[in-house]
Amino acid sequence: MRFLTAGESHGPGLVALIDGVPAGLAIAPADIDIDLRRRQLGYGRGGRQKIERDAARITSGIRHGRTTGAPIALWIDNRDAVNWERVMSVVPVAEPPDAVTRLRPGHADLAAALKYDLEDVRDVIERASARETAARVAAGAVAKVLLRAIGAEVFSETEAIGDVASVPTFDRERVEASEVRCSDTAAAARMVAAITAAREAGDTLGGIVAVRAGGIPAGLGSHTQWDRKIDGRIAQALMSIQAAKGVMFADAFDAAHERGSRVHDPIAVKDTRFVRSRNRAGGLEGGVTNGEDVVVRVAFKPISTLMDPLPSADLKTGAPAPAHVERSDVCVIPAAGVVAEAMLALVLADALCEKFGGDVAADLVAAVERYRTRLHPIDQRPGK
Repeated sequence: MRFLTAGESHGPGLVALIDGVPAGLAIAPADIDIDLRRRQLGYGRGGRQKIERDAARITSGIRHGRTTGAPIALWIDNRDAVNWERVMSVVPVAEPPDAVTRLRPGHADLAAALKYDLEDVRDVIERASARETAARVAAGAVAKVLLRAIGAEVFSETEAIGDVASVPTFDRERVEASEVRCSDTAAAARMVAAITAAREAGDTLGGIVAVRAGGIPAGLGSHTQWDRKIDGRIAQALMSIQAAKGVMFADAFDAAHERGSRVHDPIAVKDTRFVRSRNRAGGLEGGVTNGEDVVVRVAFKPISTLMDPLPSADLKTGAPAPAHVERSDVCVIPAAGVVAEAMLALVLADALCEKFGGDVAADLVAAVERYRTRLHPIDQRPGK
């Protein structure tokens, strides 16, 4: 199972193309739109979210409410595109817009302009924009439907915004009721205050999101080759999200300062199944899922576009100039959690199809059920 996205921030719309989704999986537009709406929410988002009403139009791969096994194509309208028709015109226009040449530190502006020999940073801005994550979330929603078919769920919570931190509980009701997606009411209030202060200063804030996948069977991924290790695949997917700068499984950076006796998860047997008394491995050992919840944290830098811009330079002349100011958010951490859910779900769904077969959803579910019946200690399997 794989996916690609296309589209620009202010172009007509975004496209997500998902290939390898098993046939016979029941999917409704509402399964996708609910996550698109979650991505748009959160204190600290910019004015763009008041314009867009993200919803996916399914243009292929689903018929009469079920997947056909063909590629699934999803289209998401950019409602703001009507205000950018001249700037984003596919064909040359009589009066071209002024080129964007003032570079934003921390964004893709300079690196991509140098790479592609561009004279107008607009060509970078439009594709590097985190608007692209709407397409990722749509694709991830399809992956989540497949995971739910085997009893697995992926969910996230804000762990920190700026210097305000909390301990995630993954209490879905409390998280979704919070405008910063944090279950700790007191910490959430401090996060809101921190975002407000950053906005008033013309600044931005980053933070950390925690993502958990429950119900994932042991055995996804492999210890045998570097590129098959599931933790490596997860890390790459999460690091590809705009503004992501670090990934940690469970509490890895804390564990790095401790002895192994306190870090590794003791193994026991309960009701004929292997269990752990704790989960400091984050559900992953040797590049393979071990049956415990997959837990990963992602650190996001503050948004690069500042309303009080940093000193920079002009791409064309090299002269000193303040960085370009593009309409932007103050803090995207609440939305970033939803994007991280999508990317984790896509990797796990791909690994699921890889292990159990990806032609027919019912066959995959049956294969998972058979597999789970044998995940017992050898001397305690039924009939042994």
